[in-house]
Amino acid sequence: MQRSLRWAEPPFGTIVFISLSAAQSKLEADWAEPAEGMIRRCPVCLRDSVVGHGRRRKQAHDEEHDWITIRRGICRSCGKTITFLPAFSLPYSHYSLIARSEALRRFFVEGYSWEKAAPPVKDPDRIADPSTLRRWFQALDSSRPIFSSLRRTLQALDHWIRGGQVLRYRDWELSWPTVFPLLQCFWPLRI
Repeated sequence: MQRSLRWAEPPFGTIVFISLSAAQSKLEADWAEPAEGMIRRCPVCLRDSVVGHGRRRKQAHDEEHDWITIRRGICRSCGKTITFLPAFSLPYSHYSLIARSEALRRFFVEGYSWEKAAPPVKDPDRIADPSTLRRWFQALDSSRPIFSSLRRTLQALDHWIRGGQVLRYRDWELSWPTVFPLLQCFWPLRI
């Protein structure tokens, strides 16, 4: 008996990720708490037709969080599924940007080894692998010798942070928890 294989049609809706603003993410309070209200305008069809589509849990490991609840929406017009992420949680990632910032500080400023630079997280059984840290850092700096630009930049940022200088971008103020996401916005940055 011969069985025919048929490929299933892909689902109609694709997922669109919308990062909430830093103000909505409330770093000072708890950035992982869902923001009030929901964006109603679909980023794909630009119609005000997004309705709630439930919540789901997502990994966002750092010292304060392991799993967070995120909101979902669906566009009634075009069928796109929309996931509303806090500003400090990237799609398809297990660690928050705060944890990545801490790993940057520990490795480049404190001089920890790859193994010791893994950020402390709420779950005591979870440790970021050194290859994960290298991948995070290479996303910011692929210079030769390796990380030469990033090392100088982070030392300058550490000097600014310790000196109490205020550097703002939109609703974000430069601090160690915001270093990684701010560098993602402005890299390549030459200080």
